[in-house]
Amino acid sequence: MQPFPCLILTPWFSVHQIRPWQKSIAMEYVGEIDVLERYEEEARSPSVTIRFPAVGRLVKKMSRDKHDIKFSRSSVYQRDDHRCQYCTEKFGEKQLTYDHVIPRARGGQTVWTNIVTACKPCNTRKGNKTTAQAGMKLLKHPVKPKSLPMRPAMIVLPREVPELWLPYLTDRMSQLPQFAAG
Repeated sequence: MQPFPCLILTPWFSVHQIRPWQKSIAMEYVGEIDVLERYEEEARSPSVTIRFPAVGRLVKKMSRDKHDIKFSRSSVYQRDDHRCQYCTEKFGEKQLTYDHVIPRARGGQTVWTNIVTACKPCNTRKGNKTTAQAGMKLLKHPVKPKSLPMRPAMIVLPREVPELWLPYLTDRMSQLPQFAAG
């Protein structure tokens, strides 16, 4: 574990990210975070001594929706709620592909309005055909989203979680080996 990592929370006290001490001190200095907890240890320079931030909360309100959505595979999966638009089942990203509603071989483009989430078996079944030719129906027609909800942060916690973090990790306790039930 790197020495003195800082747990960064959203303005709503949800876990956002883990930053190294250097970045957390810089974030505090420019007013991006309010420091809620500090380690006992200090960083020193000839003119300044500061205790390392352990937990910080972002000051600026973050939008719960992403605007100006860039086209990407993960954004398509998120728009379609990780649901195959042909068989309607939900899948993990590794079991999904995206499918051109109008196949590229028939002039279809890789754009929001021609791409849908598909499971691998449905995408293989549809192949290079249109939905009508393949006898398949779409759950919903693809559109460019105006916004996408923010995904919950995927944080990999260190093996040794600093004690100062524990009150802020209540929703993640079951993910920690020493707190797992059983």
